[in-house]
Amino acid sequence: MEKLRRCISITPLFMHALLVWLPLAFAGHDYGQALSKGILFFEAQRSGYLPRNQRVQWRANSGLQDGKASGVDLVGGYYDAGDNVKFGLPMAFTITMMSWSIVEYGKQIAANGELGHAMAAVKWGTDYLIKAHPEPYVLYGEVGDGNSDHYCWQRPEDMTTDRRAYKIDAKNPGSDLAGETAAAMAAASIVFRRYNPSYSNELINHAKQLFDFADKYRGKYDSSITVAQKYYRSFSGYADELLWAAAWIYRATNDVYYLNYLGNNGDSLGGTGWAMTEFGWDVKYAGVQVLVSKFLMQGKGGRHSSVFQRYQQKAEYFMCSCLGKGTRNVQRSPGGLLFRQRWNNMQFVTGASFLLTVYSDYLSSAQRSVKCAAGTASPSELLGFAKSQVDYILGDNPRATSYMVGYGSNYPKQVHHRASSIVSIKVDPRFVSCRGGYNTWFSRKASDPNLLTGAIVGGPDAYDNFADQRDNYEQTEPATYNNAPLLGVLARLSGGSGGFNQLLPVALPPPKSVTKQPTPAPQHKPTPAPAISSAPIAIEQKTTTSWNAKGKTYYRYSTMVTNNSGKTVKDLKLSISKLYGPLWGLNKSGETYGFPSWITSLAAGKSLEFVYIHSASAADISVSSYTSA
Repeated sequence: MEKLRRCISITPLFMHALLVWLPLAFAGHDYGQALSKGILFFEAQRSGYLPRNQRVQWRANSGLQDGKASGVDLVGGYYDAGDNVKFGLPMAFTITMMSWSIVEYGKQIAANGELGHAMAAVKWGTDYLIKAHPEPYVLYGEVGDGNSDHYCWQRPEDMTTDRRAYKIDAKNPGSDLAGETAAAMAAASIVFRRYNPSYSNELINHAKQLFDFADKYRGKYDSSITVAQKYYRSFSGYADELLWAAAWIYRATNDVYYLNYLGNNGDSLGGTGWAMTEFGWDVKYAGVQVLVSKFLMQGKGGRHSSVFQRYQQKAEYFMCSCLGKGTRNVQRSPGGLLFRQRWNNMQFVTGASFLLTVYSDYLSSAQRSVKCAAGTASPSELLGFAKSQVDYILGDNPRATSYMVGYGSNYPKQVHHRASSIVSIKVDPRFVSCRGGYNTWFSRKASDPNLLTGAIVGGPDAYDNFADQRDNYEQTEPATYNNAPLLGVLARLSGGSGGFNQLLPVALPPPKSVTKQPTPAPQHKPTPAPAISSAPIAIEQKTTTSWNAKGKTYYRYSTMVTNNSGKTVKDLKLSISKLYGPLWGLNKSGETYGFPSWITSLAAGKSLEFVYIHSASAADISVSSYTSA
């Protein structure tokens, strides 16, 4: 995660004038495919000895001495984002949210054939967290130093940076770190309960010890691990993590001690008082409030019902704020994306989308709706809004850009990510030095040599602008905690609109065994649009939306070009006349248009899409020339 910030402004004034009026154009998406890619991303973030079934083949072993200088084995775990540091707080949150996704929507993940991979992703994290907790009151919370790491641009396999390990203990506490790690262990224990009971019990034991550590020795972790302050400072403090951990341990064990903790401490620790408009690795209140609301709707409130109702009021404040029906609403971009901050805004979008999704299903199961300041919100409205955010991420936005790498035909190619931006060590084993990586690879104005499939990058600014540039870390850096909440939403959306009673216990089906030999990363297979003729290159246009601005009606046209020739097409040139507005998805050269920079050819049966906007009927588009191979 990069700390420095700078302003990005790339959209011409004329284009911006049009885009601020552009509503979302909802297109069909392959949520199952996006789910598969989103899970695959975690394999690219692995540290340690990679397994035989590693599918991201451009990665190799790394961080093999982690913890050795401290006398502890800290090999494994995940790099948090585009750097090579293992930060404990966001890693634990990532595992909690991956687990929650599986706990709620494991059936849908299994239906997509991904449950085995999803569980392997969780276990890669929990195996590390177990190592990081060698004693009841000791937890290692960071390996590597962000300052020295960010000075270098190296593959994880080449790291020469300081790999010191940092810990919390009874004299140097960190209730937020210990609490989040307890939550991760507890949530993951539910995932493994049926398939690996002994491992599940081991996770519960760690979770309870860590909760006791967090509650007994209170303090902010970044006061003990001060090197984390520049990157993952705990602004919200530790009260939310104490409640968060208690909620997850209760959900995993049904131990009434933790239910009573939520009831007895809801007021003093802020669970009933904090009305939030964000949810993420730092601020867990909205997540706690949703979990407690579920307990209440399940009839588990008992003598704490009145307290739990106050939790629920705050949960519904969050929902109303996201929907734009509250008293303090979350800002949205002109294209409809929830917007909180210019650096890695997508973390808040995916987190909010997950809470909206699960709460929608809880409400539907309880046959309830939400009463907001500006009217009632039905469960379907919550789910529909979450879907709109996911569709925006996958390409239904003013730029027609997918912010998931490798999904669709137009996605970020210069990702701020050390491993993906440097040639694989398996292709070129020559050592990449600390500063040499900046000179040779970071400064390249070309696509990454390795595709970081499934990564959710930071995303556009408040006006839907986005610059696909490697040094634009605010927008092009991915993070594990961007992806983790999205897995559950994608699984839910892939399951269709059928009824989901999420107030009943969810029994996970047996996962399909993960392939024992490396398999290639899943490739995007766009469905060709119906051809308007039997021509070798078929062109189909359709209007996807329209709106009025200053007395004129503007139309957004989606154009699909499909290769029906049976051969790979290269050097395609299109002639476009009667075009009176901006166009995205093609490169203009003189009087003709050709492939965009991210495509050099179009295979047989494949399609590419481009869009344009103007206030007239569809433009005239024809094929000028092409070559085939």
